[in-house]
Amino acid sequence: MELEAVKRYLEKGPENASTIDGLPLRFFDAFFVEGLHVDLIEPGRIICSLKVHPRLLNSGNFLHGGATATLVDLVGSAAIYTVGAPMTGVSVEINVSYLDAAYADEEIEIEAKTLRVGKAVGVVSVELRKKKTGKIIAQGRHTKYLPVASKL
Repeated sequence: MELEAVKRYLEKGPENASTIDGLPLRFFDAFFVEGLHVDLIEPGRIICSLKVHPRLLNSGNFLHGGATATLVDLVGSAAIYTVGAPMTGVSVEINVSYLDAAYADEEIEIEAKTLRVGKAVGVVSVELRKKKTGKIIAQGRHTKYLPVASKL
């Protein structure tokens, strides 16, 4: 996939959202991808920024662990596209280490790097940081099974 297409995939706004019968194709786009901005994109690497919206907070009023894992999934999958993979396949494993908290209206940076993209498996590392200080919020590793082209 071209880098510009990967950028559009991540920066889905209302004008880019795919719809079926008037409903968003992926319900989570409005929760996680809306407001995501791609700051840098190159083969094997993506850096995005996101202002933490109150809808992404847990009961302790900081970024929910599930939201963090979803960002690891989405931005990590997009990094696989940047090296030319036609599809990102399905998740085999997502591991996230939570190291600090991010609060409402705080700007965070999400950096995904491809570690390996082979014929059947892709592996990326994803780091979430506070944009102002660079302090690490979470580190993730995402392994995906890539669809293998049929020999028939």
